[in-house]
Amino acid sequence: MHSGGLEITLIFLLAAVVAVPVFKRFGLGAVLAYLVVGVMLGPYGARLVTDADRVLGAAEIGVVMMLFVIGLELSPSRLRVMRKPVFGAGGLQVLLSGLALAALTLLAGMSWKAALVIGLGLALSSTAVGLQLLSERKSLTAPHGRLAFAILLFQDVAAIPLLAAIPLLAGATEGGPPLWELVLKAVIAIAALTIGGRLLLRQVFRIVARSQMPEVFTGAALLTVLGSAWIMQVAGLSAGLGAFLAGVLLADSEYRHELESQIEPFKGLLLGLFFMAVGMSIDLQRVLSEPMTIAGLVAMLMIVKFAILYLVGRRPGGLDIRESLRLGAVLALGGEFAFVVFSEASRVGVIDMVARDRLVAAVGLSMALTPLLVIVIARWASAGPKSRETREYDPLPEDGQPKVLIAGFGRFGQVVARLLASQKLPFIVIEHDIEQLDFSRRFGNTIYYGDPAKPDLLRSAGAAYVEVFVIAIDDPAESLRVSEVIRHLYPQATTFVQARDRRVAWELMDLGAKPIREVFYSSLRTGEKVLRALGVNEEAAHRMAKQFASHDERLLIAQHAVRDDEDALRQSAVSARQELEELLNADAGEGQLATIASSRQPGEESAS
Repeated sequence: MHSGGLEITLIFLLAAVVAVPVFKRFGLGAVLAYLVVGVMLGPYGARLVTDADRVLGAAEIGVVMMLFVIGLELSPSRLRVMRKPVFGAGGLQVLLSGLALAALTLLAGMSWKAALVIGLGLALSSTAVGLQLLSERKSLTAPHGRLAFAILLFQDVAAIPLLAAIPLLAGATEGGPPLWELVLKAVIAIAALTIGGRLLLRQVFRIVARSQMPEVFTGAALLTVLGSAWIMQVAGLSAGLGAFLAGVLLADSEYRHELESQIEPFKGLLLGLFFMAVGMSIDLQRVLSEPMTIAGLVAMLMIVKFAILYLVGRRPGGLDIRESLRLGAVLALGGEFAFVVFSEASRVGVIDMVARDRLVAAVGLSMALTPLLVIVIARWASAGPKSRETREYDPLPEDGQPKVLIAGFGRFGQVVARLLASQKLPFIVIEHDIEQLDFSRRFGNTIYYGDPAKPDLLRSAGAAYVEVFVIAIDDPAESLRVSEVIRHLYPQATTFVQARDRRVAWELMDLGAKPIREVFYSSLRTGEKVLRALGVNEEAAHRMAKQFASHDERLLIAQHAVRDDEDALRQSAVSARQELEELLNADAGEGQLATIASSRQPGEESAS
């Protein structure tokens, strides 16, 4: 019996069971663990696996599945409003990085054709590594995470014409199809997948779901992912692009959460194998024989891309300094498409094999260094989260039938709980923060320690009888995680969620939850008191505050549809401000505001 498959399986399990926990213990992350194990045990290390290319080809299915899961998070309407960051920021990053790296390659003595291929090949970043790092740090919904995803999406699309252009640069197109035929084939494939998927996918899953056989649903999910990837691959496009489009088409369906739960285990396992295969492809002999050359290539790649990504993040990305630095750290590496681009370029003679080996080694090392760079930038930009001590969850009462379940017992949750207690309404509180739990228990509060995102714990807490969930968790990422689970398991219940800002509120609205902006109502109440202190009577001040609250609620809903389009957001804010001024000025000449306005000095009026 051939032992290659068994060896690969054992190595992968060794990495998952031993290396990943050790690396995570030191804050280094799972990606770096897989890369290091791949280097150590691959053909340039201990040689327990000698065919890294074969493993890499098989493991790329993990990247395909990851893009399908990401597609499930994006509805078509949301994707439409992302077109500006995708083509604006993404296009600018690829163009500037490609030209800068190509210019440096020209200075090194390469031909212009080789320089162009190398520059554009290195301009592409690793989708698998970048998104995995963002996911590990719960940063996919952060400003730099959203922009990183938009840039990566453009890069995946840009890799297609780059691969098609390499034979043209080499003059190796005799006998091959013309470029217009390749483009037409790609457009037809995308249109067929989009239209056919829209018409058929939901019907297929509706039929499969009626069978009530989990294994059949799992098979249908895998068939959808791999089938859509295959269609794109046959058309000469990226397999990941096909899976991503299939995910987008199912993002609004009622099967979204079930599909994600079915694909997630396969995605995680195969992504780990993919990172190991990348580590195996790093030629240690080449690195050790030419350390300065390889180090120079890695430094050139990461410094140039980091600087350009920082500038793109600032403008047109609109990020602040810290978020732009985080963006640069996540995407400064080379990408998996580079392996394909440089192999194709060496095959048709644009670059030689020595240059190809150096470039592949540099890209692989950049992938290995990126997790460390992300850690350094993250620690510099903000203090890391405090580690929690290990502790068993509290047993919850099995026979309880609470009307309300409160997740989190900070200042927000405490006020809700006190009001419910004053009316003797049954509720239960679950807190995941040990320090907050111990502090609250000193005052005699009955609180249970546990993770409110655990389905078993929710069932034990009597969540089936709960009419209202209140998620009062300060951390936005944690709050979104708990909200998603509760909305999926108990969609019939009303869910109120503490929201730090409008961005978080929009994410919660996507889940069907009701966001409560934590400082909005207190600020509104303060504004009402300020008006009264200025001499406005109580009735008028209350009416103005109520008008403002109603106006802002409409604005929140309107901006939800264009939240990924910065220009549309700015325009909506300007229009809303004008509308609010007209609304409030309608009363200005009737009540005491007119008296206050007329009593101001001319100098004060002009200064305003």
